[in-house]
Amino acid sequence: MAHVTSVGQLLKRRLKETNRSPEQLAEAAQVPTEYILKLMDGTQRPPLPGRTDVYEKMTRFLGLGRTDLATGASAERAAAAPESPAAPGAAVRRLLFAFCEPTTAEELERRAKRGKVEVGDFMQRLLDVTQGSVHRLLHDPVALRIAANQRGTTFEEARHRVLVFLDATPDSLTADDIDEFMRPYVTLWDVDLETGVLRVVLRGHEPRGRGRAPLTRRAPRMAS
Repeated sequence: MAHVTSVGQLLKRRLKETNRSPEQLAEAAQVPTEYILKLMDGTQRPPLPGRTDVYEKMTRFLGLGRTDLATGASAERAAAAPESPAAPGAAVRRLLFAFCEPTTAEELERRAKRGKVEVGDFMQRLLDVTQGSVHRLLHDPVALRIAANQRGTTFEEARHRVLVFLDATPDSLTADDIDEFMRPYVTLWDVDLETGVLRVVLRGHEPRGRGRAPLTRRAPRMAS
């Protein structure tokens, strides 16, 4: 298999070739400089190409090939991908189960305590749904500036928060992630434990009347 240059290596090499600094690249990508430095030294996992806009911005600024960064990121992530996503810790599970069907939540908690791997898979799919909705914030600078003002941070830091959440996994989720990104988007979620079918009701997509939203098979962007 052909060797694929990592995202960090590409950024280092091209910054040197163009005589530009990480600070200039961060400004072009609209992220804090720390984010670029971590990508370059490998302590920040390169984001999933379909869940970020930084590759397009960095590609234009550095004059890279159109798919160079995305190809490198995909190869790095594939090499490091776990066989099955791990479930979050007990404290984060409790927060997620607060808006899950109670009976399902109780059974999932029992399974999580027994180390059942399907719990991590269910929560990864729930996270996929939420990340699909939150991704739209990257294209809404007004909402990001409002969020930055509310948090007392910069626009770049607000974007960084979104980018970090979009790359979160079940075992890396924090209480802040749930409060800031999951509760505002998810009204209710449930899993048919016999079939593995996931049901997620997003805010603004609640079914009318008393009928339940239909169960869907692995459709992480069912409510767009």
